[in-house]
Amino acid sequence: MSKKYILLLLASATLGLTSCSPFQVKSDYAETANFNLYKTYKLRIDDLKLNDIDKDRVLNEVSKQLQTKGMSVSDNPDLIVNVKANHKQIQDVQTTRPYGMYGWGGPFGWGVGMSRTWTQNYNQGSLIVDLIDARTQKLVWQGVGSGISVDSPKSKQKQIPEIVSEIMANYPPNRNK
Repeated sequence: MSKKYILLLLASATLGLTSCSPFQVKSDYAETANFNLYKTYKLRIDDLKLNDIDKDRVLNEVSKQLQTKGMSVSDNPDLIVNVKANHKQIQDVQTTRPYGMYGWGGPFGWGVGMSRTWTQNYNQGSLIVDLIDARTQKLVWQGVGSGISVDSPKSKQKQIPEIVSEIMANYPPNRNK
């Protein structure tokens, strides 16, 4: 096989794997911010209205992600990290419209088709990570992720580290995009 064909297959596979995330993640940043200057951070949890278990999960993962990027905790930080959480109730309605049901004359004979509708209500959570320049007190970067299954403790346990990782993957921003 040619190298171009192999590279095309690898690129397709990578795109396919990365697009399988159950989360919707986006970020924005201040064009004027110099992200190379930010080396230290401090967590601020004033707006984080979560139970203690989920709060620890979120804050530990945010710290872990920042530390893997070479940042360290400080009482006199370059960045203030403010994390917020919210949730909303989602109503999912699904309808099927079959061509017909079995009737006289086999599967494609005479018969009556029936539509079926299912409704499911669930809560979907979101996390917002704000990075604020400690000197100017201005927001320099924001990451938002939604799609956490709030109603399932087991799902939250798995999903919180995953969504924080996906949110923080966009920091520092790649200005070449």
